[in-house]
Amino acid sequence: MTDAPLEDAPHSGLQAAAAVAMSPERTVAKPLAAPLVVRPVRLPDEAMKVIRFPWRVYRDDRHWVPPLIFERKAFLHPAKNPYLQLADVQFFVAERGGEVVGTISAHVDHGYQQIEPGVGFFGFFEFLEDSEVAASLFQAATGWLRSRGMTVLRGPFNFNANHECGLLVDGFDGDPVVYMTYNPQYYPAAYEQLGLVKARDLLAYWKDVEPISPRLLAAADWFARRHPEVRIRPVDSANFRAELDLFKSIYNDAWEDNWGFVKFTDAEFEKVAEGLRPMVDPRLCYVAEVNGDAAAFSLTLRDFNQVVKPMNGRRFPLGWWYWLTLRGRVRTARIFALGVRRQYQHLPIGLPLYLRTWEAGLALGLTGAEAGWVLEDNHRMRGLLEKVGARVYRTYRIYEAPI
Repeated sequence: MTDAPLEDAPHSGLQAAAAVAMSPERTVAKPLAAPLVVRPVRLPDEAMKVIRFPWRVYRDDRHWVPPLIFERKAFLHPAKNPYLQLADVQFFVAERGGEVVGTISAHVDHGYQQIEPGVGFFGFFEFLEDSEVAASLFQAATGWLRSRGMTVLRGPFNFNANHECGLLVDGFDGDPVVYMTYNPQYYPAAYEQLGLVKARDLLAYWKDVEPISPRLLAAADWFARRHPEVRIRPVDSANFRAELDLFKSIYNDAWEDNWGFVKFTDAEFEKVAEGLRPMVDPRLCYVAEVNGDAAAFSLTLRDFNQVVKPMNGRRFPLGWWYWLTLRGRVRTARIFALGVRRQYQHLPIGLPLYLRTWEAGLALGLTGAEAGWVLEDNHRMRGLLEKVGARVYRTYRIYEAPI
């Protein structure tokens, strides 16, 4: 009878220890890893498995901003997020030995099926640096979408283009700003190994807040003289409800022809507005009117990620203290949305909106702002941003693959 290799021999624990002790190389056998199990997750019962897992992925990443757990619980609750009534959504978790090692969602957005039938979305794709985990989750999502007649998988979308979306592929050297995504640097290569390819890039621009150049002031003066019918006014916070209805109307019209866009329903917009309201500073938000008709709006948010980050996902015991004490110290912002109704897009209304926001930022002591995201082929908006001196500083990517 020949001697079997240590890892193959049928030793008891004591026999194995003795064999190792007698081995000249003292080679210790590695324990076999627990098998990987991928299974569907029930919402809202198991939502915390999805919500808590990123703390494991990003525990050593100083740029990650932990989400607020109470907000994520509401976002993943079918009775509290209207989107979950407008789409078929399935989450999956990957587990080893009962411990979560990855998550993914697959969704059929019924609104988007009217635009591109057969395109299904994926999102919430988080995983440890383990190719088996990523591949197994990806297969679960594609299989689920295939069973529902989808022929293309696209993402990441958490849940569609009206929510956080895109994989960060360039610009890992800083914290993400409010409502923008962030991910480990190994994710892009993992996506490519799965056969995902670029569908579109989403660009984020940065602009330091500094005195406006005489050239831009002259351009704004020319616009005002040439188009006296255009009036820029601040948002009326006393009539916030009416202003939100106005924003929704302009938003749905302005973005209708954009790649990947899905119109907000009234219920969805209410949900988004509920989350935005604590962060809206009327001094940074404007409406452009043409002969009294609301033609465009701009919505700029201070970067409340700087407040949320030290809260580490929780309101208690110190979360509220951070919220109350830090919110007034935020000195950077994100131009969250700027939309112009299609009938007025022949007018360069974006320029006076940007300049009014810039002037307000100077007065409020802001030091810089992100504008984005902007589709890579939106040359009109990119040209405007580059004219005012903004530069691309981060790139996010939407991927796709045939199913």
